Amino acid sequence: MAGLRSVQVIGRLALSLGLLITTPALVPSAQAAEEQPAAASASTTRQKQLAKHLQSQGFLVYGAWWCPHCNTQKELFGVEAMELLPYVECDKEEEGRKRCMAAKVRAYPTWDYKEERREGVMTLEELEVWSGFQGS
Repeated sequence: MAGLRSVQVIGRLALSLGLLITTPALVPSAQAAEEQPAAASASTTRQKQLAKHLQSQGFLVYGAWWCPHCNTQKELFGVEAMELLPYVECDKEEEGRKRCMAAKVRAYPTWDYKEERREGVMTLEELEVWSGFQGS
């Protein structure tokens, strides 16, 4: 357990410095990643509306299946809304890896909109303000 905490602390430090560490010792095992919860709760109407709005405005969010911060981002949207987001998986298949490398993604999650990029978990409120979302 202490080893996992060390990896998490080092990973957080690396992300705070804008680094993406892919050293095998610092990347969670497949078993540990599968144990991380992903968007378990149902989405509210507002969460779904925001996800549709972000998609219609041309937002992209890049992430990785093993990334705990990406799971946190998914949990903020809930199950249905996350399915509506323009999400690019950067580490399951070669196509996604190439797309993320071409986009020069260096941290997860990464949000792109027009010529602006923001790295890290974004609250729904931050995304609403950034995108000009008014709701219904």
